[in-house]
Amino acid sequence: MKKRMTAILLTAMMTVSVLAGCGSGQKAENGTNAESYTIGISQFAQHGSLDNCREGFLEGLKEEGIEEGKNLEVIYKNAEAAFANAGTIADGFVSDKVDMICAIATPSAQTAYNAAMDSNIPVIYTAVTDTAAAELTDADGKPVGEVTGTSDMLPVEEQLQMIRRMLPDAKTIGIMYTTSEANSVSAIETYKELAGDYGFTIETAGITETADIPLAADGLLTKVDCLTNLTDNTVVNSLTTILEKANELNIPVFGSEIEQVKIGCLAAQGLDYVELGKQTGRMAAQVLKGEKKASEINSAIIEGSDLYLNTAVAEKLGITVPDELTEAARETFTEITEAKAE
Repeated sequence: MKKRMTAILLTAMMTVSVLAGCGSGQKAENGTNAESYTIGISQFAQHGSLDNCREGFLEGLKEEGIEEGKNLEVIYKNAEAAFANAGTIADGFVSDKVDMICAIATPSAQTAYNAAMDSNIPVIYTAVTDTAAAELTDADGKPVGEVTGTSDMLPVEEQLQMIRRMLPDAKTIGIMYTTSEANSVSAIETYKELAGDYGFTIETAGITETADIPLAADGLLTKVDCLTNLTDNTVVNSLTTILEKANELNIPVFGSEIEQVKIGCLAAQGLDYVELGKQTGRMAAQVLKGEKKASEINSAIIEGSDLYLNTAVAEKLGITVPDELTEAARETFTEITEAKAE
């Protein structure tokens, strides 16, 4: 009887030992006892600024000891600028029971939180312009649930100041935007509130899908002296089409971040999206390590903006860039690069 009882106890102890080596406490590949994690990344569209956010997010995690290939598995999916796809991706991540969803851009953040709110899966977002309008926080930036992240709130006043210095005689600025994107609607209102202070009026063209862009661009370009671009994902996805049409009419287009300037916008007073992503990654690490819950971390806005110029575009359009702007630019590009392939 004693021998039988001893065998049962040994078997139980072995079972507990095996189970202890599984799940979230599983030993990472690098041989440490650190936990390993699975993060589902839902990116709304493929373009430079969002790609930079994703790169920065992984760098921020790495700074905190969470590194892909060692103690982190990343499942990356792109919604190709379609809301329905973003919802499907989010539902899939919840079904797979990932440890966290990283949502890049407002539509992905909204669908991810809606899918995960009844689970134990936290959502960390980045590149969400107006978190309150997106119903991810209250007006003070406090999370509405287990969801938090970083905002890419546009430096609208600095952009208007820059455009006025660059185009002293311009009167009307055109903006194209997606009517269903909360961040774009919010940015439009800010532009309208501030434009008069710099002697501008704002002309807008709303679209609902990519197919609307060529016709909307044709109509808008007949009414304006220049265009300024938001971080609107559907519009940014088709920026090369807009630039081609604007160039034919010799109308300058201003961007909202560095990647847009690289591919043909004249200038931008914008954010560093890699740094935005890094900040998001560091916040995510706090949640994964159990230091804080997502609901305990207020949404953050990256401080400051930088000026980016493209002198090749200026020369092509016959625009002289004031010395004060040339000297203030963080980066100046002397050629136009092709947009990254989809």
